[in-house]
Amino acid sequence: MEVGVSLAYAAGDGSVPLLDETIGENLARTAARYPHAEAVVDVARGVRLDYPAFLSEVDGLARALLAAGVGHGDRVAVWTANRAESVVTQYATAAIGAVLVGVNPAYQQAELDHVLRHAAVSVVLAARSHRDSDYGRMLAEAGRAGWQGGAVLFDSGGWAEFLEAGRRVEESRLTAAKAAVAPDDVFCLQYTSGTTGAPKGAMITHRSALNNGLSAGRGLRLTERDRLCVCLPFFHAFGIVASNLACTTHGAAIVISAPGFDAAAVLATVERERCTALHGVPTMFIAELAHPDFDSFDLSSLRTGIMGGSPCPQDVVQAVAHRMGMSELTVGFGMSELTSLTTQTRVDDPLERRYGTVGRPLPHLEARVVDAEGRTARCGEVGELVVRGYSRMAGYWEDAEQTATAIDADGWLHTGDLATIDAGGYVQIVGRLKDMVCRGGENIYPREIEDVLHRLPDVVEAQVVGVPDPKYGEEVLAAVHLRPGSDLDEDAVRTYCREHLAYYKVPRHVVFIQDFPRTASGKVKKRELRDALAARLGAAVSG
Repeated sequence: MEVGVSLAYAAGDGSVPLLDETIGENLARTAARYPHAEAVVDVARGVRLDYPAFLSEVDGLARALLAAGVGHGDRVAVWTANRAESVVTQYATAAIGAVLVGVNPAYQQAELDHVLRHAAVSVVLAARSHRDSDYGRMLAEAGRAGWQGGAVLFDSGGWAEFLEAGRRVEESRLTAAKAAVAPDDVFCLQYTSGTTGAPKGAMITHRSALNNGLSAGRGLRLTERDRLCVCLPFFHAFGIVASNLACTTHGAAIVISAPGFDAAAVLATVERERCTALHGVPTMFIAELAHPDFDSFDLSSLRTGIMGGSPCPQDVVQAVAHRMGMSELTVGFGMSELTSLTTQTRVDDPLERRYGTVGRPLPHLEARVVDAEGRTARCGEVGELVVRGYSRMAGYWEDAEQTATAIDADGWLHTGDLATIDAGGYVQIVGRLKDMVCRGGENIYPREIEDVLHRLPDVVEAQVVGVPDPKYGEEVLAAVHLRPGSDLDEDAVRTYCREHLAYYKVPRHVVFIQDFPRTASGKVKKRELRDALAARLGAAVSG
């Protein structure tokens, strides 16, 4: 690779030592160091555990898994909305070298069947139900469809019996199981959202997850006095790594606001538990800021947090920092295949970098932007972001072909994200390769237009997609969610855009909608949105 400051390449600090231990070993050290610090608080269920009590719960579940025949490398799934048992399961599986498989609570039967069979899951620990889904019935159906594992439901007699069997496991057996775990063993299979096909299981090791969580926490300056309000799902890397492991590597508290995301519950939890940190994807923060009772909550304890998971509009970042009092808010970029966080702004970065970029690579990680031929781009040029380093997945579970597609011969993981890197090493995400709009030969990046739309005071959220057009191939469509009572119309939106964008980027179509299709982790399903709006537009034109 050509070397020079003008190239779009950046590397994190390589002098910071990486931890060479397992997640279980690290948790034991934290519990010994901070015996009086709270580890897990489940507000909805009234659970409150300090670090020694949390470690005891983890060991108890680890024993139960051993009693059930779970061994090193066996896959154990957890299928539930957020609750304390989710966190206990994460650390119990890690303690004995089993592989955690987080299952999306929103999965329907076909999706569940795929993950359970694909990962050959031995045991599922699950809630009894979620919304209108009967998990017990669905798990039984998965068995009839060919899955050969077993299931234990929380809040059932079977769960009590399961834990009781673990109490009969000798300490020496648990000790031996823990000793057999190595830092490079797989900690979890992080299944992708499946928006481009069947979900794929990214293999994440203890080393990568532990060090990524440690780096995220360092970026926030976490200590044992911090309390992180967690509203992100625990089947997602943002939840289990950048949230949970960021806390347990620093002795901070994991405070679960509610089983699922609820803006009012988040705000109330921050107030009642005096949380100092809060993570979320932009749509979560937007919902919190837009809550009608927002001004009635005392958020004065908040200091820091991470906004990430999808493109972060600069105006939203600024509003969160100022209105929520998060003076040390950071913005990050990551993905399942890179464990979680890859870049992060620092609390001492200049404001324009903190609010307008996703920061620089974390320690020991490299990032560069490449063109269509794989050549390193120049600073400021748009291309695909590729990343290399310890946090890169070990590969996709049982899928060598997809692994070879994602990771090139030099070890770079191709993210599919369009980005720029400036001379200071700061990364800016422009959009997704597959979301780029090509209008009459001009490449248009939705993120740029979305940032402009978010500056309109009446706009709660905006998403931009490309829709078919007979003349230009594609045209720009803006889907806009307005604040209640707004009288903003299509002409006003276009007029504003014309004042801030080149003519060909101005949305040809403006559609006002109340909500967007989302994944369970809060990301907008752009393909589904594009298809629905294109069909709606086609019907309107033909009608």
